[in-house]
Parts: sequence; C-alpha cells; structure tokens
Amino acid sequence: MTISTPVKEEKKQTTALAPRRANPLYSLQEEMNRLFEDFTRGFHKPLWMEPVSDFNARVDMKDSEKNVVVTAELPGVELKDIEVSLEDNSLVIRGEKRSEKEEKDKNFYRMERSYGSFYRVLPMPCAIEKDAIEASYKDGVLKVTLTKSKEAVSNGTKIQIKAG
Repeated sequence: MTISTPVKEEKKQTTALAPRRANPLYSLQEEMNRLFEDFTRGFHKPLWMEPVSDFNARVDMKDSEKNVVVTAELPGVELKDIEVSLEDNSLVIRGEKRSEKEEKDKNFYRMERSYGSFYRVLPMPCAIEKDAIEASYKDGVLKVTLTKSKEAVSNGTKIQIKAG
C-alpha cells in the first residue's frame, strides 16, 4: 500500500514583465546594451551617436545700482540669427546656430551640417526702462544693457546687517 501525500501547488507571482524576461532574445538585447555602454564609457561617442544640436547659450546677468547687464556667449552664431526682446518684464534671447563643415580629398568628400535653435528667458529683478535698452554683438558675445526704471532705482533701500 502506498500512501500519497497531496502536493501543494505553489502559486507563482506573475508580472507584466515576466513574459519578456523569459524570452532569451530580450535577455540578449539587455546584455548587448550593457556591454556596448560599458565599452563606450570614457570614450567620445562617434559622430552618428551625438545629438544634432546640444547648443545652449551660456548667460551671465549682473545687477548694478542703475543697470542690469546680460552677456550671452553665442559662438558661431551670426548676428542675423539672433533676436532679443523684452516680454512681460523678462529678457528673451532666441536664435539659431548653423554650422557647415566641408572636407575634400582625392579619396573622399564629407559635408556636415548642424542646425540648432536656442531660447533663453531671463526674468528681470525690477522694472526696466523700455526705451533705454542697448544691445551689441561682437566676437560671439551678446551684451544687453537694461536701464532700471526710476521707480526701481529710488525704491532700493540698503539694509544694515548686524553681526550676531
């Protein structure tokens, strides 16, 4: 006589990812991605992997007693491709950078073009005299001088700080 004990079936927890992870091709793809990332870490990426444009205008803003001076580094951008405006008490700098490189040799020809737009909004710390804004552009640097309104200058109060 054989005594059989009932076998308890374990209930497996299933998730939405379980079928994908069971697929050997998915595991292979994950491993190849990890291998490629590890291999290229620390190296410059090939040109075909670089984003078309990662240009971002670097901006400095200095607040003095009577003016706000904004300088933006825009290397390689032509003056005709820059637009500056004052909108809702914010300075808006927008434009487009265009770059073309051509290389010729007897064995090859390569032409690379990249285009990218930029857009910066800089809230002003006070009211600005709209008729007294000056902008200049030289050697890839945009300089915008914004004169503070008379009310903003006269309302400024210096506060004495006491040592604790």
